[in-house]
Amino acid sequence: MPHLTRRKALTAGTVQRTGLGIPGFAHPLLAPTEWGELTRPGAPLHWVVLDVADGPGVRPDPHCLEAAGRIRNAGVRVLGRIDTRYGGRDFDEALSDARRFLDWYQVDGFLLDHCPADRDDLPEIRRITTTLRALGEGAHIVYGHGTHPYPGYAENADQLVTFSGPWSDYRWSQAAEWTADYPPERFCHFVHGIPLGHLDEALRVARWQGAATIYFTDRTHRTDRGGRTDPWESMPGYWDEIVSRIGTGVSE
Repeated sequence: MPHLTRRKALTAGTVQRTGLGIPGFAHPLLAPTEWGELTRPGAPLHWVVLDVADGPGVRPDPHCLEAAGRIRNAGVRVLGRIDTRYGGRDFDEALSDARRFLDWYQVDGFLLDHCPADRDDLPEIRRITTTLRALGEGAHIVYGHGTHPYPGYAENADQLVTFSGPWSDYRWSQAAEWTADYPPERFCHFVHGIPLGHLDEALRVARWQGAATIYFTDRTHRTDRGGRTDPWESMPGYWDEIVSRIGTGVSE
């Protein structure tokens, strides 16, 4: 049963580095400011997800290629988004997406979005992961569960997204006991709808639960005449504040 778990004290000389993982902004033509900010010198970025058109798209996109190239030249990993559809994605389709991401955008790894979390689905996700690592040497693999999965998943990915959702849930969320056996660098939290006044509290929750890669935003899921908006597609209104607070190092 999940419960709040206090991280073990860091050993002498160990530095817990908190940084941002970008779940995927809108297309560079629709969000030029957002993509431009990602190359700001000193921005505390761990990686940026590239999602051209629910994956790599059907042909190379020059705007996405340029944006991804600038980020990689800045020394930041670019990850291609592959939707696993909670285990319902065909293996060959997923691998086709991966090959196009590698061929067209030279990505450094992959976010397996909508990754299943059950024990029964682990063998297929392990199979996909093994193949992805063979395709891309040194590929960084992130499982986008959005919740705490069966612990065996942690043995296969570089990082796990163990929370993805609204601030109203996150502020009362709990870490699974087994996560205390791993360093914070293995876990990611994506949280939307955080007011500026609660940003420090959210950072404390992430540190307490042991997640070193985060993405916090005040944007929310909103339904209007144009449809439901994605809170990850645009930059948070307090981007400068969060870059400043994380970039200078956060401490207890």
